[in-house]
Amino acid sequence: QVQLVESGGGLVQPGGSLRLSCAASGSIFSINVMGWYRQAPGKERELVAHITSGGSTNYADSVKGRFTISRDNAKNTVYLQMDSLKPEDTAVYYCNADISPARNYDAMAYWGKGTLVTVSS
Repeated sequence: QVQLVESGGGLVQPGGSLRLSCAASGSIFSINVMGWYRQAPGKERELVAHITSGGSTNYADSVKGRFTISRDNAKNTVYLQMDSLKPEDTAVYYCNADISPARNYDAMAYWGKGTLVTVSS
């Protein structure tokens, strides 16, 4: 069984910073893409950023230049450094990873339970 556990959410003032972490554990042979999504109240879940096992990154236009995604492959962990936060960044942030549990097994998408980020004065 594979688990993704997020941490690092909370309340921050506009212009502030937060760092989210997501650690994958369990039966893991390899992890391909890891990413962060978010869902604001009344809105659909959207991609924030993702990173491949080789380190290639992709960001939503709304966070480019403010957020940085990174990963530690040895720790099966992905991070999201969020700077210059805005009220519109308020959402539940979900970790996602494509994980193969064993050799010759197709990768499956796994999700964390989410961590709430609130940007407010």
